[in-house]
Amino acid sequence: MSWKLAVTAPRLAVEAALARQEAAADWDPDLVVTGFEVDPKEPEIWQLDAYCPDRPSQRQRNAVKALFDDPAPHIRAEELPDADWVTESQKGMDPIRAGRFFVHTPDHPAYAEKGVRSFCIPAAQAFGTGQHATTAGCLVMLDAMKRRGVVARNLADIGTGTGLLAFAAMHLWPRARATASDIDPVCLPALCDNAERNGVPLGTGPGELAMVIAEGMDDGLIQQRAPYDLLIANILAGPLIDLAPSFAAAMAPRSHIVLSGLLTTQEAAVRRAYRKVGFRLQARLTNGDWSILWLRQRYLF
Repeated sequence: MSWKLAVTAPRLAVEAALARQEAAADWDPDLVVTGFEVDPKEPEIWQLDAYCPDRPSQRQRNAVKALFDDPAPHIRAEELPDADWVTESQKGMDPIRAGRFFVHTPDHPAYAEKGVRSFCIPAAQAFGTGQHATTAGCLVMLDAMKRRGVVARNLADIGTGTGLLAFAAMHLWPRARATASDIDPVCLPALCDNAERNGVPLGTGPGELAMVIAEGMDDGLIQQRAPYDLLIANILAGPLIDLAPSFAAAMAPRSHIVLSGLLTTQEAAVRRAYRKVGFRLQARLTNGDWSILWLRQRYLF
């Protein structure tokens, strides 16, 4: 990405803009949008960045402007040096502890305490190093589910990124069949490298992880390996809502779904979509502005 359009605005305005972008059916796929807190000392001031591969066009400027109510805040264009921004953002990042899990890069040692499972996830071109609030929150939620007696024999991690959440679920339920998928082809070599690094076996049998590149549930292997008793999806609110019927159709009776990637302001809409397909809230936690939901099937189709 060589350019970005940047907007600094109140947190609520940026959150609303992100929600509008997710809901826009005709959004330009070349514009990759993210929002974040600018300074921890000023948590109500956020920035929205829209990355694009070339100098932004007037149409792209107008698209970003339309995400905000009038009068729209100032939009500035910035040329970026040639760099792998995912890798650069992860260099030197500190390890995290989430539930019984410890996630670190190769720059840091594993955790020595008994009962803590360390995962080494290097900077890579895939999402899910544990640093993001949604990924860390999912680790905590999965740990809590195990402690509360949830049993998983067949699990899926949709939008797996680095594979971290699938690895964690396999540690908690080591005899389960596990399937991971992502829409981004770059995730396949990243997951394979991370699996080898962390001693996670790949394959299609019990205790092994099968990886596919697919959009949502649109893959023969994902469908063949259903029904699942645990499904994890740490993606975005819009896709989570759209995928609710497909997820529900692939689930076993009394199954569990863990959802994240949604802002607390988007939680009601996501929960409403899953109530319609038979899933009710079992537990929730928040990590910053993000919600992590544990849903359980409440009736049989």
